[in-house]
Amino acid sequence: RRYGGLQIFLRAVLSGGSMVLSDPHEALGDHVARLNAGGVSHISGTPSHWRKMLMSGSAAQFAPGYVRLSGEIADQAVLDGLKGAFPNSSVGHAYASTEAGVGFAVNDGLEGFPANYLGSRNGVEMKVVDGSLRIRSTRIAHAYIGRNAAALTDADGFVDSGDIVELRGDRYYFVGRRGGIINIGGLKVHPEEIEAVINRHPDVQMSRAKSRRSPITGGIVVADVILADGTDQARVKEIRDQILDRCRAQLASHKVPAVIRFVEALDVTPAGKLARTDA
Repeated sequence: RRYGGLQIFLRAVLSGGSMVLSDPHEALGDHVARLNAGGVSHISGTPSHWRKMLMSGSAAQFAPGYVRLSGEIADQAVLDGLKGAFPNSSVGHAYASTEAGVGFAVNDGLEGFPANYLGSRNGVEMKVVDGSLRIRSTRIAHAYIGRNAAALTDADGFVDSGDIVELRGDRYYFVGRRGGIINIGGLKVHPEEIEAVINRHPDVQMSRAKSRRSPITGGIVVADVILADGTDQARVKEIRDQILDRCRAQLASHKVPAVIRFVEALDVTPAGKLARTDA
């Protein structure tokens, strides 16, 4: 919202382009109509923004040349959904932070990023330390403001992003934020990992995993799920069972939701990111 928005603004100014801004209170259909009227060719939003557009059906009225995701983990479900909605568009996701600037962009249609992105590439150097992605480049901010502000970089000049990644084969996958971990019975869980599994179900548009206190285990996973438009309500139990089967097959037992709630909407922050609170 700050760094990303400023970057897009400056790019438009320097290239002589124009911008169409969003309003959090504007209906998606109205916003898409303005995008079309303005001839928007390149558009950026968080995965949560894009999931909402896919849910609304407004995507069918829009045909941008380039679709970009940033600000949250772009899982395979939302990337596939956008490619299906915009078959003639280039769909990519970017990684950046306010402290480190732009790290990289991924345009191969897959979640995560190739392992060979580590090291020095396009003026940016990246490494993984204790599972956390670290970045060093000439675009790194100078310092945090404040007399007692924490150090911005480590001794080698790398910014610790706090984003946890996991190597699977020849690709790194984002697991979640170090500060976003929830505690389930004394075990650490990244809610984004659970959501990625749930979101891959064909009848799911969006989900949010969080913890709820339990007198027996100390904490359990609760998943709030938005079903795709037109889903037959008679299939709700079947879909719940299918989601649980997928979670049991792909996640450790303590990460499997104890409760799945089907909801109409999920809160999103002013920055377009999924609002996260305990259940």
